[in-house]
Amino acid sequence: MEIGAGLVELVGARLDALLGGGLKAGKQRAFVVTSPEIDRLWGGKLEGGFPAPLTRLMVPAGEEHKRLATVERLTEELAGLGADRDSVLVALGGGVVGDMTGFVAAMYMRGIRYVGVPTTLLAQVDSSLGGKTGVNLAAGKNLVGAFHHPLAVYADVATLGTLPAEELRAGLQEAVKAGIIRDRGLFEFLERESAGILGGDREALTRVVVDSIRVKAEVVSADEREGGLRMILNLGHTLGHAIEAATGYKQLLHGEAVAWGMIAAVGIALKRGTVTAEKAERMERVIRAYGPLRGFAASASELVALTAKDKKNRSGARAFVLPVGIGDAVVVKDVGEAELMVAAERIVGEALGVRA
Repeated sequence: MEIGAGLVELVGARLDALLGGGLKAGKQRAFVVTSPEIDRLWGGKLEGGFPAPLTRLMVPAGEEHKRLATVERLTEELAGLGADRDSVLVALGGGVVGDMTGFVAAMYMRGIRYVGVPTTLLAQVDSSLGGKTGVNLAAGKNLVGAFHHPLAVYADVATLGTLPAEELRAGLQEAVKAGIIRDRGLFEFLERESAGILGGDREALTRVVVDSIRVKAEVVSADEREGGLRMILNLGHTLGHAIEAATGYKQLLHGEAVAWGMIAAVGIALKRGTVTAEKAERMERVIRAYGPLRGFAASASELVALTAKDKKNRSGARAFVLPVGIGDAVVVKDVGEAELMVAAERIVGEALGVRA
């Protein structure tokens, strides 16, 4: 993975070098998967660095389009355009584009190569790394997918300057998560430098991206297939994914839903005594510092029911991530429905108050 400013224009040359000059020689083809909004901002800069014209495949923005129907359309388009086993996909966009492009690459002709060019903070610090690809079902998020690692990822921090404020804040919640579960130094930096980070300071954002990626890389390298340790990356995601599913992926951004889920997890940890009141208060204060958290409309009982369909569950037991300190977390499998209901009722009550 390469991180820096001005990388979008260099992706073509970097990729051609990885392919041994195949693009320049006309022996291989690159196809860009992106959304119209991202293409307008960065598509021209990306294509300008390629030795041959690019073919673009467009997908609408939004989590609600991360479905098998979109994957089928993309694969049909690739087949119609003559894409073969030596073709390469380029995912230019946020997490939705990256997840779907990786899944298409994993499925098309039983696997072709792809590279990531994540343009949102959320994608740069989280979804572009680790090889997890997939799409949503009506029953829940990311229930259909495959492990398929990108050939390379190019995280251009210059793209963060074009993000709407709410997209930046939502992405920063994944960085907060990384600090809580694995990196006390990152957490303290986020706690101390929130003004500069939220103000778009490039140096501060670069550190956040680098440190967050390092956390994920360390965890993924130790547990590539999510057999145990890697589950700690899902702090806040059990209830967060439930919120997204319950609201049709239309009321909150992913990072916002995860933030509510983290607040619930911190509350459970406090009640269990795995974190002190002082540490719980610090965690929640930092989560809220990267808000404000927008409200959502869903019932606590619906959220709890949806957690039973979470893909982390094993043998009927709910797997739930709880902090045990700042920079440390564990996966537990004994969080019951009553305990979850109390946590869900708390965040639902506050969220409805925010919406009122």
